[in-house]
Amino acid sequence: MKIGLLECDHVLEKFRPIAGDYSDMFRALFPSLELVNYDVCNGHFPASPHECDGYLVTGSKHSVYDEVDWILELKAFVKAIYESGRKYVGVCFGHQMLGEALGGKVEKAKTGWHVGVHSFDVTAKEDWMKPPLEQFNLLMSCQDQVVKLPENSVVLAKTPTCPVAMFRVGENMLGIQAHPEFPKPYARALLESRRERIGAELVEAALKRFDLPLTDRVVAQWIERFLEK
Repeated sequence: MKIGLLECDHVLEKFRPIAGDYSDMFRALFPSLELVNYDVCNGHFPASPHECDGYLVTGSKHSVYDEVDWILELKAFVKAIYESGRKYVGVCFGHQMLGEALGGKVEKAKTGWHVGVHSFDVTAKEDWMKPPLEQFNLLMSCQDQVVKLPENSVVLAKTPTCPVAMFRVGENMLGIQAHPEFPKPYARALLESRRERIGAELVEAALKRFDLPLTDRVVAQWIERFLEK
């Protein structure tokens, strides 16, 4: 499968020795997928949704409700992907973009920053979610949340402070609020660099959870099955 990787941000140069750019992290997570980069945050988009079999949309330092040209263009492109029937998987910003572009609503989470390793409870099981799990652990790094779902949505996972942690729209669009692509060393470095912005108390609490095991490889299998089905 040819999967378009819509890059909505880039790793800061000082952190690139850890695990490269975000495109490198996704290639490490999905070694069997043919990923084609589109630097959408710098205005480089596919000509049409039919250019690839499916799309992965990365995280970003931006918010999906920011009035920025490339974000507005991405919203229109996500709608076009939905209408085309091509597959779409969005993580963090990409998850929120799915909600916002198709008629839902995204805003700052009333519960504040979500950082470090979080446990997700599965609320609905799909045939592509194999091996099946009742709960999984992934890294989070976000302030925003989907607070209103688009029509034809199903919530697949939640956390105590993030009611829409994974959802799909129709049969071809999937969003995950977490970062299955983040390796722990990068997530830790990013977290520690934001200590002043996030708050020392929350950062310390998140660092204490870094020893929890991640379920990123299982979630990667789910995503691949979703893209292929």
